[in-house]
Amino acid sequence: MTPPPAATGSATARGRGSRRRGNRVSGPDLLAAAVGAVPGGAARPGQQQMAEAIAASVDTGEHLLVQAGTGTGKSLAYLAPALTVDGPVVVSTATLALQSQLVEHDLPRLADAVTPLLGRRPTFAVLKGRHHYLCLARLDNSTEDEPTDTLFDAPAERPGGGTKWLGEAGRLGKQIQRLRDWAMESDTGDRDELDPGVDDQAWRLVSMPARECVGAARCPFGDECFAEASRARAREADIVVTNHSLLAVDMLAGRHIVPPHKLLIVDEAHELADRVSSAAQAELTPELIDRSGRRARPLLKPETAEALTEAGDALAVGLGETPAGRLTGGLPAALREACTLLDAATRSALEALGDVKADDPDPVRKQQVKAVLDELSGTAQRLLEEAEHDVAWVEKHDQGSRRALVVAPLSVAGTLATHLYDERTVVATSATLALGGRFDTVARALGLETSPPAPPSPAATALARTTDGRQSRGAPAAPDGSGSAAAVTPVTEGPGWRSLDVGSPFDYARQGILYVAAHLPRPSVSGLPEAAGAELLTLVRALGGRTLGLFSSRRAAQQAAELLRAQTDLPVLLQGEEALPLLVRRFRQERESCLFGVMSLWQGVDVPGDSCQLVVIDRLPFPRPDEPLAAARAAAVDAGGGSGFAAVSVPIAAVRLAQGVGRLIRATGDRGVVAVLDSRLETARGYGPFLRRSLPPFWYTTRPEVAQGALERLAKS
Repeated sequence: MTPPPAATGSATARGRGSRRRGNRVSGPDLLAAAVGAVPGGAARPGQQQMAEAIAASVDTGEHLLVQAGTGTGKSLAYLAPALTVDGPVVVSTATLALQSQLVEHDLPRLADAVTPLLGRRPTFAVLKGRHHYLCLARLDNSTEDEPTDTLFDAPAERPGGGTKWLGEAGRLGKQIQRLRDWAMESDTGDRDELDPGVDDQAWRLVSMPARECVGAARCPFGDECFAEASRARAREADIVVTNHSLLAVDMLAGRHIVPPHKLLIVDEAHELADRVSSAAQAELTPELIDRSGRRARPLLKPETAEALTEAGDALAVGLGETPAGRLTGGLPAALREACTLLDAATRSALEALGDVKADDPDPVRKQQVKAVLDELSGTAQRLLEEAEHDVAWVEKHDQGSRRALVVAPLSVAGTLATHLYDERTVVATSATLALGGRFDTVARALGLETSPPAPPSPAATALARTTDGRQSRGAPAAPDGSGSAAAVTPVTEGPGWRSLDVGSPFDYARQGILYVAAHLPRPSVSGLPEAAGAELLTLVRALGGRTLGLFSSRRAAQQAAELLRAQTDLPVLLQGEEALPLLVRRFRQERESCLFGVMSLWQGVDVPGDSCQLVVIDRLPFPRPDEPLAAARAAAVDAGGGSGFAAVSVPIAAVRLAQGVGRLIRATGDRGVVAVLDSRLETARGYGPFLRRSLPPFWYTTRPEVAQGALERLAKS
């Protein structure tokens, strides 16, 4: 088997002692070289300001929050000064799209541009969780048939339900054989490099979650391990690109996965707290217990294995009796009994298994069984503890029969305060960090201590919008005279950190209009209200398509699609009818098309140009009342004498709304209209202004004729 190379995506990684040899060059010089290497590239003031602020933070050790609007070029703004830091710099992203952009485009271009200045080519590497890499030990133990663990999966574990038929099992065997062939050729074992790919079920048979790994020292394939090779490459690289999920696991596991580093750059930082919450979340399902029992059965006495089966059956009964939703009064008796049985059964099984030893007949499988049982035991104990800092709920999917008992932390701010900032400088950046014009809300969510807000300056007061959204003194006028000014974001800081808003190169007040349909009734029913549907139809007809519709529910999106298909001849693309990347590609290519969907379209969709000149948002994206974590966090604030709605629901809506609105202007030549069909953005005196201040400074209007006229002019251009 071919061993993995020493580095990926760049020249061979040098030893740590020689990594920083060569000329000492400043971050601004490196940035200038990178920008100059792009045909037609030009320096952007916000990009330069951001790079200089990061360089200053590296020197002082002060943490930094940077809001950098779309088009700033923030990737190069943080990558260039990162190359001046001694030792590896870690960049964490929330999405695979940004991770790919960094590794496939930004970093190679930067490396080419700065090599003459540094006297060497910088190196970079990607670090993912173990389950992203093929495990040779699992592959060696798998068979093409593999019936024991996966041939008869429980219906809830498979899309659409039902037991696997033999033809499907044959297809699984073919995929495993292809994985065997690929393993002999691959340098990295990274699933993302397997083309064409395999389904999740096949990949589970050849990958190893971190908790189940015996470690390189005890594994017969330790010297050839793809995951270990990826960590070795990361230790020797100048820049390591990882993701928020692995960063969260690293923090919760004592920070021994990501290599030691002095600078951490968190891109898409508004997503980090949610990813840490997900990493700290645990669940119990009858299917998981059943599968764990079957895997453990060959290693246990029959009565010990039977106790696991009984615990799984008890959990199934308890979940069947308990309605979906948050458990506000503690565990119901049936679920408490199931957790008690599971705790006892897993403890007994773990005691019977004993330690994993080098002379065990199959140490890999034994470690897998122990890891799964240990996780089940820990989750059961955590649920039985009913700690105030945890939230528990029952989850039942509308489609399929999946049922789960879930537990998650009420807040991760304390975890982040303890583990994120210790012994490293953290730069957190995003286009959406200043909510309501300040960084305080996001800073607290990221575990930073905030200072009391300073009174606004006279200039900021003069430029601030009034609560009814009309033009304030000193604001540039919109076409209808209502207008809005560019937001003035005050610097926010606290002990050991500061903030910076470098703005955006886009002239939002000239490129786009924010139209709020204030004349529509307040949304009160699920789905798409008739009046909102009529407004949507009028706006889309005025432009002739080119519309991205962001909806609060699948029902609303479907109703909107049905309405336009019935009343127009425009191509209407609906999320769920085809794969999302294919729909986005068609939307980009078919100029008159409309693309309608739900929350996954609110961020990450990048369609510059005239294919997207109208973004319609049906209602303000507050969390649903049945979202367990948001409801629990709001209730905790209420219990402390505050407003849970203002402290929890409004900031969530602000982030989501800013992300959705940001789909409109993606390049300096873009023009268009954002239409919000929820009158509360104009009429709600309390949170309406806060939400508007969280958005780019578009021209603002509530007059339908202004929005329609602008769209009609765009249609003719």
